[in-house]
Order: sequence, then C-alpha cells, then structure tokens
Amino acid sequence: MPSLKSDYSPPPFFNNGHLQTIFASVGRRIRDIRYQRERIATPDKDFLDLDWSRVDGKPAKRLVILSHGLEGRSAQPYMLGMARAMNRQGWDALAWNLRGCSGEPNKLLRTYHSGASEDLSVVVDHVLKKYRYRSVALIGFSLGGNITLKYLGENGAHLDPRVQRAVAFSVPCHLKSSALHLDRLSNKLYLGLFLVSLASKIRMKRKVLPGQVPTGKLTTSFREFDDLYTAPINGFKDAEEYWKKSSSEGYLAGIRIPTLLVNAADDPLLPERCYPRAQARKNPNLFLEIPKSGGHVGFVAFNRLGEYWSETRAVSFLQPKGNLSDCNG
Repeated sequence: MPSLKSDYSPPPFFNNGHLQTIFASVGRRIRDIRYQRERIATPDKDFLDLDWSRVDGKPAKRLVILSHGLEGRSAQPYMLGMARAMNRQGWDALAWNLRGCSGEPNKLLRTYHSGASEDLSVVVDHVLKKYRYRSVALIGFSLGGNITLKYLGENGAHLDPRVQRAVAFSVPCHLKSSALHLDRLSNKLYLGLFLVSLASKIRMKRKVLPGQVPTGKLTTSFREFDDLYTAPINGFKDAEEYWKKSSSEGYLAGIRIPTLLVNAADDPLLPERCYPRAQARKNPNLFLEIPKSGGHVGFVAFNRLGEYWSETRAVSFLQPKGNLSDCNG
C-alpha cells in the first residue's frame, strides 16, 4: 500500500520534533484511568503484569492490547491516553508491562528487549483463552511497536482470526541504524536518559541474581550496552546479531492483517531506514503514514477531550468498517 497522506497538523509552536517528544513525555497528565492488575506466568516460569482498563457497565466485545516503549510501563501518558480513548469507544484496554517494567524485577536473568515478541504472544494467547472477546487489536509504541510488527509478521497467515487490526507509532524498524542514530550530538539527551535508566535496572538485577549478570565498564552508547548486556543476557552473540534478528523490518512482508505504521518525519530518534516505504508498497496490509510533524510518540493536540492526534487516529483505523485507505480512517 503506498504511503498515506496524513492530516495531522501540530498546534501553534509545536512544529518541532524535539519539543513534541519532550512535551508529550513530561508535560501531560492522565488522571482518570484506574488500572486493575493481573499477573500471569510465562512458559519459562517468569511473570508478566497486565494492567486492565475496562469499559464501565456492559462487558466489552472488543479489546486493544497496548505495548509500551523502551524503559516505559503501563503508566506512561501515551499508554493511559490511548487506554482512555479506546474505552470511550467501547473497547477494553490491556496495557501490559514488559519484563522488569511493572515496578518489580523479573525472576530470570533474561530481560525485555526490542525483539521479545514471544512475550506479546503469551499475552495474546492468555487473553484469547481466558476471555470472550470477539475481536482484538494491537497498538505498540516505539520499542513496543517493533515488537508488535515483528509478532504480526512472524505469525502471518497463522494469526488467530480474532486478532484483526494493529497500529504502531514511532517504530525503530531497523534497530542498528536507530541505535547508531542516537549517538548523534542532537540526541545525546535521550541517549543519556535511556542509558541511566537501563543501568539502574542492571544494578538491580545484579542484586537479585548475584554473579549472573555480566560486569563491565559504564556504557556510553547503545552498541556498548547491547554488546555487554542485552545480547548475552538474552541469548544473542552480540549487538549485531540482536539487532538483525529483532528488527521488525525483516518481518513486515509477513503481515496479513490491516496494520497502520505512523512515523513522524521529524522524529529525532528515527533515521531514514526506519521509514519502510518500499515494504509498504509491496504489502497491501501495511499502511505507512508519515506526518510532517509529531516527534517521537508525540502527536500533541489540544481539545476538549484531552486526546492526542495519535489516539484519534488509532480509534479511526481500528473501527471495523473504517476506510483503510483514507488517512482519516
């Protein structure tokens, strides 16, 4: 499917990718969502924490599963905002926390990572077995978007028919180029914040699992961190193998349900390789939308509902009778 024309227009003074990225992260508060937590076991005897926001009153027939980004959790503003928007439209929302991101360290040495689609599979399978939803949609943000796209491509035509549509925002489809892109001077702030947070998790894991976590110098780039920690902890030879096997770029051709990928042209964290125009042209199920502005998981909007454009866009695309080729859903 050729790239879609986007109707997103940023508010005055918000036509800057860095400003949108930062404001959406620290300048937004969502206070009217109250999660109910469910803990489930994984096949390898670890656990995942699922946070539910259900529609009041009559049981919902539709569910959306939300996957957060790097060093995020279910309580991120973009997760809460999307859950609220979907609840308003009669969808239950399940915001799952990747391993170690729910406020409690996971039990095993392995961690969450950009290619951990097997954990999303555990969540989807649990929902389909335990609950009676007629349709399920997936929404992923950044790293969670990469996991979502990878999961869809891996399962292809074998995907459960109840999983019917998906949306992904601000996705680093090609992990190597994205990791190297963060080394640019203009992105040092984001890189530093990510590495500080990741290092904190490594220190915590050393306390929980003494003697099992690799030791080494303080890392100053994603290549160093992934080489030293992410790759060996999760069964990869090195960062190169981890990036290659985990990038959703290599799985896009396998997507068999209508899937919208929205990457803003001014996203400071995404290099050109993360805009898969050629793959979208070849796959009629992959809809690529590139707004001129939006930043990284930004898409700021000011309105009476308090909904960001990304939330309105996701709702419109996921409607069962929506016009998929229309940028307005």
